[in-house]
Amino acid sequence: MFIINILRKIAITTRKSIKLLILMFLAAVVLIGLVVLFYNPTYEVSLNGEVVGYTSNKSELQEKINAYTQEDEENNIAFIQIDAMPTYKLCLLKKDVETNDDEIYAKVTENGTPYYKYYAITEGKKEKFYLSSFKDAEEVIEQLEEKDSANQDDLGIVEKYGKELKEFASVETCVSELYEKKVVVQSYSYSYAPASNYSTGSSSGNVSLGISLINPVSGIITSRFGSNDSVRDHSHSGLDIAAPYGTTIKAAASGTVTYSGNAGDGFGNYVIISHGNGVTTVYAHCSSLLVSAGQTVSQGEAIARVGSTGNSTGNHLHFEVRKNGVTLNPQYYTY
Repeated sequence: MFIINILRKIAITTRKSIKLLILMFLAAVVLIGLVVLFYNPTYEVSLNGEVVGYTSNKSELQEKINAYTQEDEENNIAFIQIDAMPTYKLCLLKKDVETNDDEIYAKVTENGTPYYKYYAITEGKKEKFYLSSFKDAEEVIEQLEEKDSANQDDLGIVEKYGKELKEFASVETCVSELYEKKVVVQSYSYSYAPASNYSTGSSSGNVSLGISLINPVSGIITSRFGSNDSVRDHSHSGLDIAAPYGTTIKAAASGTVTYSGNAGDGFGNYVIISHGNGVTTVYAHCSSLLVSAGQTVSQGEAIARVGSTGNSTGNHLHFEVRKNGVTLNPQYYTY
């Protein structure tokens, strides 16, 4: 009988608990229904700590803001800098209160500062003309080289960024204004020796290395050996080849790595390879180095990746060829 009474009490308690749970569930359903009826889940948007409005889709709003800051090649805009990005906080908004995505967007972007990208044609250290694309700038240099302009070795291309957009010149104007005709000076000498004592010959002007080199990277030559670009206060000691960030740089010839690091001398991260017989090659402004000093490398082996470290205005490889410490024009042997 005692056990029956206990079981009866347990059954009564269980029924009461089930009723209480049902009541709590119904109350929750009613509460949720009231919230859904009168409120919308939304995001409170703040800018510099101040609430500027509400949005129901923060991802869409933020994507629109991000798109505003991105590159616009058609208008030569590299990027647009804005003072501060908005922050979002999930909240419940009364249904009679409207979201204001457009106003928030206007508030965030009203003080945006555009930074323009363009290309300067330089002669020596002076910027002579500005063009909107690298393709046009390269066309100017190529046409002047085809015309064998006297100043072609002093010409270069520099990628520029600024808050003000320069006035662009046409390719034709640049070529016309920059072209300099070479002056040929003839000299004559006379001799009364018999004609049989004379011989003729020619010299290419380059020093024999005793080895063959391959191009260390595929890209576009933006500054040639001996040029005087505005980014430096001395004649260019190598060849600049523009290529995308991270492009693999290969050893121009087999040899031993004598240096791999960053000496703080403007080259950024760079590698020096000794090929014997006094010949060395230099690979500068790398984003990363793949070899160490003392390591033996084969021709074509990956040694580094293209970057813009050190004294550099954009992603490229600075490539040098040296013989007994004297820098030589790499274009006698590559490209």
